Amino acid sequence: MTPKITKDMTFEQILRMNPEAAKVLDQFNLGCVGCLGATTETLAQGARAHGLNVDDILAALNDMFAD
Repeated sequence: MTPKITKDMTFEQILRMNPEAAKVLDQFNLGCVGCLGATTETLAQGARAHGLNVDDILAALNDMFAD
């Protein structure tokens, strides 16, 4: 089964699934790798805090797992 990233996952959970996610997050100017909030902040919260559309970020992250 293909992994699926959701908006309710923390940045840490996403990065544990695939460390390459850091490159995708960086494309959205989300420097989450070194952020202290990465362990508790969800993707939705981070997107909202940065004025970004969480659906765009989700699509890009989940594309990493597409065949």
